[in-house]
Amino acid sequence: MLRNFDVCFAGHPCRLSEGIVKVNVRSMWGAQQWQENGRRVIMRGVMGKRFIFWVGSEPRMCLTDKNMIKEFFIKHNNHSGKSWLQQQGTKHFIGKGVLMANGMEWYHQRQIVTPAFMADKLKNYAEYMVQCTNEMLDYLSEALRSSGSTEVEIGQYMVQVTAEIICRTAFDSSYQKGKQIFETLTQLQHLCSQANQHLYFPGSRFFPNKYNREIKSKKKEMENLLKEIIASRKESIATSHRTDLLSLLLSETNKTKSKKKIDVQMVMDECKTFFFAGHETSSTLLTWTIMLLASNTEWQTRVRAELNMVINESMRLYPPAFPFPRMVFDDIRLGDLDIPKGLSIWVPILAINRSEDIWGKDANEFKPERFADAQTSTPGKLFMPFGMGPRTCIGQAFALREAKIVLALLLSRFSFTISENYRHAPVNVLTLKPKYGVPVHLKPLSS
Repeated sequence: MLRNFDVCFAGHPCRLSEGIVKVNVRSMWGAQQWQENGRRVIMRGVMGKRFIFWVGSEPRMCLTDKNMIKEFFIKHNNHSGKSWLQQQGTKHFIGKGVLMANGMEWYHQRQIVTPAFMADKLKNYAEYMVQCTNEMLDYLSEALRSSGSTEVEIGQYMVQVTAEIICRTAFDSSYQKGKQIFETLTQLQHLCSQANQHLYFPGSRFFPNKYNREIKSKKKEMENLLKEIIASRKESIATSHRTDLLSLLLSETNKTKSKKKIDVQMVMDECKTFFFAGHETSSTLLTWTIMLLASNTEWQTRVRAELNMVINESMRLYPPAFPFPRMVFDDIRLGDLDIPKGLSIWVPILAINRSEDIWGKDANEFKPERFADAQTSTPGKLFMPFGMGPRTCIGQAFALREAKIVLALLLSRFSFTISENYRHAPVNVLTLKPKYGVPVHLKPLSS
């Protein structure tokens, strides 16, 4: 099992499990040392395209072989999914929604929410996206006039506009009504990120530490807010013809004979999932893209005609979600390896996206023209910002359309440069975010 590993590096020999294989492994932190150097993130201590490491009691394989990654995500979806550690780390945050579900439970949830993201719905959503963005830009213009300053932290405006868009399109509500939910969800995101650092110690989730106490308190607060929204919508669901995500979820709770029937707790978990994923990924993508455009101002004039290239390059350099872990639930054959059940496969998207072997010597540079061909699946390339295979992000088309609309309208009204106060410090808080925000200098364009 797990034959042909090119592993021969310093560290203590560890056994994956009895009868499988004995290999010398080094912790992930020793294997991949990330060093900030201006706008570059450099991977050191290269250990080959696949190697084993441990996190607590969970064995993991870091996989960067392009062909094996494609095979794993496309062919072995039915034999893999989210691990206990992943589900435990997010259960108080987004619960057991479609993002964390496995097997038939995932399939049923995916079937329920898919209609909310079909092409005809996206066309209707575009009007809301334009309206919300223009409202945000008007507010931004007024803030600049009243403050007398040209500098703003653009990330907070991206959070606001994407939150407003997901509220209106998926929940037929407004950001002001959902503001408490978003604020509580953001607090939970940071608390869970901190608590996850201790999750690898057995029994840590039962420790009466401040993180566990605050997480339970914030979870209860958020679910009470969601129950209020759900209760008010339930009263009108029978007579309304709404087709937003919340309406689809609530209609499923009324089914009495369907195996797909879901309860109110599942509705809340799906709401938390889409409240989070529906704005967090998009706002992060937009914030990083604006940072890159503010640092490479010559692209602001080109981006109007080449928006897809810029967005793809931004997601390559700063993927909103990473890595893409999957636990193997059954013994499988992957390439030339026999993978035992219980092993987690980790695909380090950030490392792959900046690999010189894949993208060339300029892999750490902002060069949108590398996507000019638009054939990202050509031999030698691996680009999967939204995942791959059956579990590809359900909101991919929604997020890309939203990003294009927001960027296009922003660039039609402002030019911008990066502020001298900007400190480049990407940090993983369940998603990849700029730790100190992205301050930029905005200049209104003449009419």
